[in-house]
Amino acid sequence: MVANWLRVGIVSIAVGMASVACSGNLDSRAATPPVGVTAGGAGASAGNAQEPMRGAVSSTLPDFASLVDQYGPAVVNITVIGERRDVADTIDLPGLSPNDPLYEFFRRFRRPLPRGGELPPSRGEGSGFIVSADGYILTNAHVVDTAAEVTVKTIDRREYTAKVIGADSATDVAVLKIDADNLPTVRIGNPEELRPGQWVIAIGSPFGFENSVTAGIVSATSRSMPGSNYTPFIQTDVAVNPGNSGGPLFNLKGEVVGINSQIYSGTGGYMGLSFAIPIDVANQVREQLVSTGKVIRSRIGVSIQDVNAQLADSFGLDRPRGALVGMVEDGGPGAKAGIEAGDVILKVGDTAIDRSSQVPGLIANTRPGSAVRIEVWRDGRIKRLTVHPEQMQAEATRSAANREDSDDEAVRLGLAIRTLTPEEQRRSGTQGALLVEDVEGPSAQAGVRPGDIILGVNGKTVKSLDELRQAAKQRKGKIVALLIQRQDAQIFLPVRIG
Repeated sequence: MVANWLRVGIVSIAVGMASVACSGNLDSRAATPPVGVTAGGAGASAGNAQEPMRGAVSSTLPDFASLVDQYGPAVVNITVIGERRDVADTIDLPGLSPNDPLYEFFRRFRRPLPRGGELPPSRGEGSGFIVSADGYILTNAHVVDTAAEVTVKTIDRREYTAKVIGADSATDVAVLKIDADNLPTVRIGNPEELRPGQWVIAIGSPFGFENSVTAGIVSATSRSMPGSNYTPFIQTDVAVNPGNSGGPLFNLKGEVVGINSQIYSGTGGYMGLSFAIPIDVANQVREQLVSTGKVIRSRIGVSIQDVNAQLADSFGLDRPRGALVGMVEDGGPGAKAGIEAGDVILKVGDTAIDRSSQVPGLIANTRPGSAVRIEVWRDGRIKRLTVHPEQMQAEATRSAANREDSDDEAVRLGLAIRTLTPEEQRRSGTQGALLVEDVEGPSAQAGVRPGDIILGVNGKTVKSLDELRQAAKQRKGKIVALLIQRQDAQIFLPVRIG
């Protein structure tokens, strides 16, 4: 069976079992690391539990009970009710593409569903953890994606309606807020101190079983994952399953070092490979979402790839390392700084580059316009350059403000859009200028996908966000007809704005 990358997602199941007994005092905030967590015998303390072992490996396994007692109350269960969807917008005909001439025929004559052609709202569960006593909670963006209602339940079974402050699909991080005070909180650790072989534990709600604890070790750090350019994932062998999404990954000091996010699986369930978002990455996103409602990232306009042994030999490098530049965007920050195709980026700022996956995150987290020192390998020697990154356009970010009524038609359509560069237009062979980076709500229900290029609105060609907004505002009813380019095809998709 072919294995797949899976976000561990939200899960909706019916469980015919007795209520789970919960413990913990929700009104007392945890402030000190747990005592008595051992990794090498009864005398080891939490403060030195992560110290490297010398000599023989101890036969004593760690006891996680103190850690769970102290920080478990800060872990929450998240229940999500999705938006109601019209059958016409969500019709799914297996084996038929929406571009197939027979698709519309079968869609029209398919048996209608009850309740006037409206599908029931989706339901699911995930996990999260409280990071401030006044009710800010971290979880995964995909847990609350398209959520109409979010409920947070604490370990003592109190329930709160949560507001989605913001969700960043690029890192899969979301911030929730509940109206409460004096809540227990987690302590934040430093994921850069993690080393393969160290013990870590996860607390969450796999398959709806709340407050479940699983343990394992760090398998690797700084893993790159398909579709995640800005996140150096922590790989573990901690059992993580659907419903664990958004839950914390603790080290033995009782500090959160990551957010459990994805698994690698051929069955849809845990198979020994789970991945967590480093907490420092999540905190950078949280700070921006709370303060501005959006995430700002930088770019330098180059494409890069890993350097293998053969490429290292051909470029005269001592070993495979760095990021090989394949393309430099005309007029972009990289070109202005003097970066050329064939350069190998060896250092960004003070960080040595071993793999190309390190570069996007380092550049993205720099302030637009700031000076960034870059070392490249060119013609057998090191060359030092200074690049000034520019801000990315139309980040795929949802915030509390844009989930409410808005006069921004792109927001009301549920689209995160950016303008294509001339080089991207040339490579795509398109006359369009607007690329869909993220989609939700009405447009997602209509079948718009990330990567689509918007060509027109209601029969009018659009080349900019302003033109899209104006064309969408001039609609006569509740339907906006988007003309999109998807690969080599052009199709109209009717988007209903409620």
